Amino acid sequence: MRNIGIECKDEAYTYLLMTSINDMTEYKPQKELTDDGWRYKIDTNRHHREKHWDYRGRAIYHFTLVVAESFPLFGQLEAPTPQEAHIKLNDFCKQVWRILKGMPSFYLPKGYALKIIAAQIMPDHIHLVLQVLESLPQSIGTVIRGFKVACTKTYKEMYMGGGENATEMHSNDSTTGIHNSDRGFVHFARIFASTGSIWQPDVAYYHERILHSPGQLQRMIDYVHDNPRRAVLKRANPQLFKLHQRVQVAGFSCTTLGNQFLLDYPMKAMLQCSRRLTQTEIDKKHEHCLAEAERGMVFVSAGISEGEKQICRAIREAGYPLIILLKDGFPKEKDPHYKYFKPQGVYFEACAAGRLLLIEPNEDLYEDKDIEAQVFRKAGTLPHDTLRYRFLALNALAQLITQSDQ
Repeated sequence: MRNIGIECKDEAYTYLLMTSINDMTEYKPQKELTDDGWRYKIDTNRHHREKHWDYRGRAIYHFTLVVAESFPLFGQLEAPTPQEAHIKLNDFCKQVWRILKGMPSFYLPKGYALKIIAAQIMPDHIHLVLQVLESLPQSIGTVIRGFKVACTKTYKEMYMGGGENATEMHSNDSTTGIHNSDRGFVHFARIFASTGSIWQPDVAYYHERILHSPGQLQRMIDYVHDNPRRAVLKRANPQLFKLHQRVQVAGFSCTTLGNQFLLDYPMKAMLQCSRRLTQTEIDKKHEHCLAEAERGMVFVSAGISEGEKQICRAIREAGYPLIILLKDGFPKEKDPHYKYFKPQGVYFEACAAGRLLLIEPNEDLYEDKDIEAQVFRKAGTLPHDTLRYRFLALNALAQLITQSDQ
């Protein structure tokens, strides 16, 4: 499934996507009168994407499209080992794959120059890295919505046509049912009947990330191709990849992800390096921290200075546990990215192994009078919303976490 970008001349497919687009109701922004004159009215349900970004311009996107109720509609995850993980596609998914790889050739005559760089169909969602080669007549959302509607129409034709009952159509396929503790074993036909779409209800239509920095494209591609293996690891350790809200850490409400039992380790130490340390001094501290980690010490750090980052990376790469404090590392509960969040890259591997805990304190930490006093002793009066204040507050929290052992 790698580097697909394959042209498709299938006339049936072309008709399917054409009728799907004709059936769509295109989003048309409305204008309203403001103090500055007539302006386009902002739909708060849709405009949570990147501000000032032109979604018709040239770009590379990583899209994630999720099936309703995360139902395994496309097939099964098979994995003799995590490294051998792959998706066994069912008949419906093979049609979805045909629609997906035919998008570039279908849209090209309409002025949409697209290239599929990478794609991976998972049992309950699809990952797609898509490049926009030239400016588009309409936003990239038009393409994604067209694809989603085409998939839904295919589902109707395969399982809802001819007056047949979709539940019966699915009854011999173990990949078309989910277990729900409240309703028992529920067939996807019932889910579909309530929404009229195979996709997760979402006013934004899709979840996307936009390529902005060097190296990001290769990370996108690697992530997409590595999804089956990551899914196996997540399935084996579900609690390690779940965002936990309002967890009490040293008396403060926090959001956490990873191995919370690291907080109960008997030996914990704060890792902090002054920005004034020379590389020689950092290397010396590096050796000391690795020796301490080898004998069972769990380090707690906000990873702010270059020295802290170097040593945290060395501890993680050596396979020792680590607790990292974040200023704003997690999406909020109402953020559209919240339900899709998972740690990336080396953090994912450390989480899967139970060697990492990520902690993001809530606002009560920064408003706490004792924390404010501790920051004042180090840096004087600082506004609470400044980076300097927040980093010093995180260091204060790290100190409180490690003091619990003393």
